[in-house]
Amino acid sequence: MIRTAAPADVPVIHAMVRELAEYEKALHEAEATEEQLHEALFGERPAAYAHIAETDDGEVAGFALWFLNFSTWRGVHGIYLEDLYVRPERRGGGHGKALLAELARICVERGYGRLEWSVLNWNAPSIAFYESLGARPQDEWTVYRLTDGALAELGGASGGRTSA
Repeated sequence: MIRTAAPADVPVIHAMVRELAEYEKALHEAEATEEQLHEALFGERPAAYAHIAETDDGEVAGFALWFLNFSTWRGVHGIYLEDLYVRPERRGGGHGKALLAELARICVERGYGRLEWSVLNWNAPSIAFYESLGARPQDEWTVYRLTDGALAELGGASGGRTSA
């Protein structure tokens, strides 16, 4: 049911990314192209990894896209799950749990200390699902993000530079 994504999966991964963005009411923010996803997943220096959930008849039901992070406190890598998505008509069939179980297996096998992800506060079905698996919210932390103009300004000629 779960397999590592292949280059031929990029179009369906891209389509599901857009489906997820629409579900999260942010389709206008989903700018990634198939070419960018291909490069990130299968380029010379992959920055991310993906797994595909399939039905018994080989239909793609969902995907997980993830990358490595690192804990300075634990001194080991972990997995950050960027996207977990199961198509609405396939939800409840165990695909999401199987995708998370595969990532947990990779963590255990490789000695990684954490499997982490974010979920929108309003997404009660997903929160209930994650908690049913033993995941717990990290409510003492607030995510911050720099993008667009603020990122460009801080990363400009005077911002963020150190002398060698």
